[in-house]
Amino acid sequence: MPEWLAVVLLGIIEGVTEFLPVSSTGHLLLAENSGLLPPQSELFNVVIQDGALLAVLVVFANRVIALLSRLHERDSRNYVMKLALAFAITAVGGYVAKKAGLALPKDIGPIAWATLIGGVLILLIEWSVRGRRLGTEVTWTIAIAVGLAQLVAAVFPGTSRAGATILIAVLLGLGRPAATDFSFLLGIPTLFAAGAYEIYGELRHPAAGVHTSWSMVLLGTIVSAVVAFLVVRWLLQWVRTHTFVGFGWYRIALGIVMLGLAIWGFQS
Repeated sequence: MPEWLAVVLLGIIEGVTEFLPVSSTGHLLLAENSGLLPPQSELFNVVIQDGALLAVLVVFANRVIALLSRLHERDSRNYVMKLALAFAITAVGGYVAKKAGLALPKDIGPIAWATLIGGVLILLIEWSVRGRRLGTEVTWTIAIAVGLAQLVAAVFPGTSRAGATILIAVLLGLGRPAATDFSFLLGIPTLFAAGAYEIYGELRHPAAGVHTSWSMVLLGTIVSAVVAFLVVRWLLQWVRTHTFVGFGWYRIALGIVMLGLAIWGFQS
């Protein structure tokens, strides 16, 4: 398969899955480890997330401008401070975890379990809030919980950043549209910081034996941006009238398939 075609396909996978509660990391590694697509560097897999970041910036441009231009208003200022708190928890905790070597290896086995367990948790959370009246205000408790959930997703590949942050907010009583908005806005500094960190590390200490084609990284990022733009616009409308139960069942099915590949597929 031509390298450019593999990169386009990986960009599509990233764009579709980054902001859905299904784990973009799990899908990328499944495609690579199953032999369907050639494996890429960690730099590639992280930086193409910035394509999804660009999509969110476009979709939420008016919201971001409104928040920043109204910082003198209490509601806007508090909302931005809650985003900052959630990001700070993730940034500081992620840095400490990385230095301590706490992140799990990105092998298909652990990611399969994270995908499967995440699906079960989605079903349990949706069951627990069924019939409850969910609110629209992001409280400080929700902001802290979302920051911790994002940290868990960073340490445990396959958890799904979007899934963890949205569902913990829903569990704490926040409506799905408001939870999705907060998660997506929080993704802007989070994905930017992750991409910048990886680029900085690659420029300072290029990985031995790993070749990174910047033109292919750019191509993957562009494809990811276009696809993520369409997915984000769709999801923002979809969550207004639907639950995440379908994604829970999808993750369970995908996790079972990945476990099967981990147990039998790579031992033959």
